[in-house]
Amino acid sequence: MDKQQINPWRWQDAAGFSQAWRVDGAHSIVFVSGQAPISADGQLVGENDFAAQVRQVFENLRTVLDEAGTGVEAVVKLTVYLTDMTRLREYTQIKGEYFRGEQPASTALGVTALARPEMMVEVEAIAVAGR
Repeated sequence: MDKQQINPWRWQDAAGFSQAWRVDGAHSIVFVSGQAPISADGQLVGENDFAAQVRQVFENLRTVLDEAGTGVEAVVKLTVYLTDMTRLREYTQIKGEYFRGEQPASTALGVTALARPEMMVEVEAIAVAGR
């Protein structure tokens, strides 16, 4: 599989995301539903603690991708839903703990609510796996 980052400008490098990825020769595509700050036993993690919620979301994403036979390095697209867009910078910093180097293409959306009223963040992903 060959992945090529598409960043026609330099400003997005400092902002921590990619404009697009071209993927050739992918064997599998994994579409990951929105991951919530919910523990393995179904409990909310980090009530009123944004950082804890973001970390739980990325731990859940890692678990789902591992189960699908791939990992976070295969993610080419992230969509984040935030109930408070002023937290986007904090989200991006924490995301950097899980995604080092070239960043997935990303979209951030501000929403008024998520599936549970205590949730502040949800992230969905698209990952590709080689042959």
